[in-house]
Amino acid sequence: MTQPEVRSESVGTVVVAGAANLAIAVAKLIAGLVSGSAAMLSEAVHSVADTTTEVLLYLALRRGARPADDRHPFGYGKESYVWAFLAALFTFVAGAGFAVTHGITTILVHEHSGDYLVTYVVLAVSFAIESVSLARAVRQVRRESRHWRTTPRRFLQLTSDTPLKAVFLEDSAALIGLVLAAVGVGLSQLTDDELWDGIASVLIGVLLLVVAAVLAGSNLSLLVGRAVPERLRGEIAEEIAGLPAVRGIETLLTMQLGPSEVLVAAKVDFDDDVSGATIEAAAEQAERRLAARHPYVRHVFLDPTRAAGRDDPEPDGSGG
Repeated sequence: MTQPEVRSESVGTVVVAGAANLAIAVAKLIAGLVSGSAAMLSEAVHSVADTTTEVLLYLALRRGARPADDRHPFGYGKESYVWAFLAALFTFVAGAGFAVTHGITTILVHEHSGDYLVTYVVLAVSFAIESVSLARAVRQVRRESRHWRTTPRRFLQLTSDTPLKAVFLEDSAALIGLVLAAVGVGLSQLTDDELWDGIASVLIGVLLLVVAAVLAGSNLSLLVGRAVPERLRGEIAEEIAGLPAVRGIETLLTMQLGPSEVLVAAKVDFDDDVSGATIEAAAEQAERRLAARHPYVRHVFLDPTRAAGRDDPEPDGSGG
């Protein structure tokens, strides 16, 4: 799959998730106001936070995809991580903060909920819509994991496509939150005690805190400058070591420049008798090989370096 195709699919996944969350947020808000359920109101704020997050992720994909220019020779890929980090912070502050505080208030005050039927209907419809959004994200995760020859779980741990990772985690958290809300409302109705509704709201807040922390940590690591996964690094080293006249690799540095861009820089020990033209040809060949095997590799820099501890070549004695 080419980089534009991956980026386009990620944009589609974010747009679908955003539209679903917006529709669900309105329905949950109405149900929460009618029923007075703390868990339902927390879920409404959860969906509002997710909708705002999708807007920020959309900005991340669009702004991060801008082409390189003189002031940004490596492109704008890292800007994707800035917007994704802001999205994680918004989920932390708005969604989790409201859910926890409102849940604690409900536990202390024990306000009685109103119409339970409306709550159950909205929860069921929301679950169906969220499932559709999550299914699209799951399909993309599986497709990408097959491309990288790894498991979906491992792919989500290591991927630099944080918008896709965010949608998957948020939709998964949304479904879990809906189940928690349903259990809390159901227990409150059965026991006539709003304690369970408040506990469900607090648990939804804790769930959002976990998701926000995971996404914030992932984006912060990428902003600082994260290397590619170890297996990909090994394949890159294998390609460079297989070049003609290469004795070995002294140093290999990699960095994620964006969701679909990787920089490779290496100090390479060449044979002593190779010419400058041979080294130039090897550098060009390395770039072609790596781009063909891994389209995400966009920049390759080779620095001819003598191996540590290896003696300089003997002079040929032809000098005067």
